[in-house]
Amino acid sequence: MSDARLLECAAATVEAGRQLATAVHSSGIDRAVIYLRGDLGAGKTTFARGFLAGCGHAGRVPSPTYTLIEPYEFEDFMVYHIDLYRLAEPTEVDDLGLAELDTPASIMLIEWPERAAGRLPPADLEVTLALDPAGRRLCRDSRNPVGVGLLAHRTV
Repeated sequence: MSDARLLECAAATVEAGRQLATAVHSSGIDRAVIYLRGDLGAGKTTFARGFLAGCGHAGRVPSPTYTLIEPYEFEDFMVYHIDLYRLAEPTEVDDLGLAELDTPASIMLIEWPERAAGRLPPADLEVTLALDPAGRRLCRDSRNPVGVGLLAHRTV
């Protein structure tokens, strides 16, 4: 299952992330792996900011380009915002301990998953952002029943 839509501005990208967070929480899903794909400047971190705001985070959301992993703790779950852009070799992902983060009550937002060359937990949902003359193009593709459930949720 997949869908696509145009996001006319950064605020619409934030709102799309917020809506996905609402879908995650409303669906009762307690664990999800979401790949964020797109070129530099396409809006992956902006989308993640919206997702985190939709989870209840009111603070700053820096890009994890240098830290690689930014954890966000909420009352009943964790969100890990992960950016693999700086990996020189796919094997470097093995040292990040991502398998230990992939637990019940955790959501992983992974930017640049292709840099890990198959060494990541499989995605439930892939979100691809692309620059478009009218803004950004958002495409979402489910990869399993969890992803299908997220796309089927009415707020998304």
